Amino acid sequence: MGTMKEVLSNKRLVLNLAVNDFINKYAGSYFGIVWAFIQPTVTVMIYMFVFQIGFKAAPVSGGYPYVLWLIAGIVPWFFFAEGVVNATSCFIEYSYLVKKVVFHISVLPLVKVLSSLFIHLFFVGFAWLVFVCMGHFPGIHMIQLIYYIVCLMCLVISLAYFTSSVTPFFKDFSQIVNILTQIGMWLTPIMWNYTTMDLGPVLAVFKLNPMFYIVQGYRDCFIDKIWFWQRPTMTFSFWITVFLLFFIGEKSFKTLKDHFADVL
Repeated sequence: MGTMKEVLSNKRLVLNLAVNDFINKYAGSYFGIVWAFIQPTVTVMIYMFVFQIGFKAAPVSGGYPYVLWLIAGIVPWFFFAEGVVNATSCFIEYSYLVKKVVFHISVLPLVKVLSSLFIHLFFVGFAWLVFVCMGHFPGIHMIQLIYYIVCLMCLVISLAYFTSSVTPFFKDFSQIVNILTQIGMWLTPIMWNYTTMDLGPVLAVFKLNPMFYIVQGYRDCFIDKIWFWQRPTMTFSFWITVFLLFFIGEKSFKTLKDHFADVL
């Protein structure tokens, strides 16, 4: 846990770098950071048009339109995919900082994750607005969304330390991660409703995916009105997986970080 102690001792630096990273990502474009919010908004509107108007998808349990069920699941996935993909190349992107002896490079993966978090928070607010506009008011269970955002950040950070540590030595790895996130979207119940399918023992395999827990958690907040402690088995399994991934990620980072400057 030495890496996290180092990050916490430099929390102000992390926040400043995250804000700068978010702003610089869109620097030079005419609309600037507005593009960060236009893209997810347009994506949601496209899904609404395709599934609600085009395919006329049937409502899910509770009478919720399919598009709301889809939005509740896709919001956390967008953050997961963007956070992991962006953090994977952080040491290459900030190579000038990696080569500085006095700089704590352990903060860089977290910087990328926090930068993605800003868009995610907007996206959550936008999703809430869509629910309200369609006549479905999220209740008190929305409070636990804070818990699921923390879960999501812990998962992304755990993966980011591993993927970002490998990429300086195998630069094609960032492309592999990008492809895997696209495949992972279909292995997670985002587009399809597992409750209406007879998956048998295969469902247990899908539940090993930590994003299964988070996607279901977001839907519990917006739609199903279920508290996270009402899913004790899934909660325990998720945190065991996250701790294991973080151990692997931190171990990889500590083992390889001394050689980053040699390959960048």
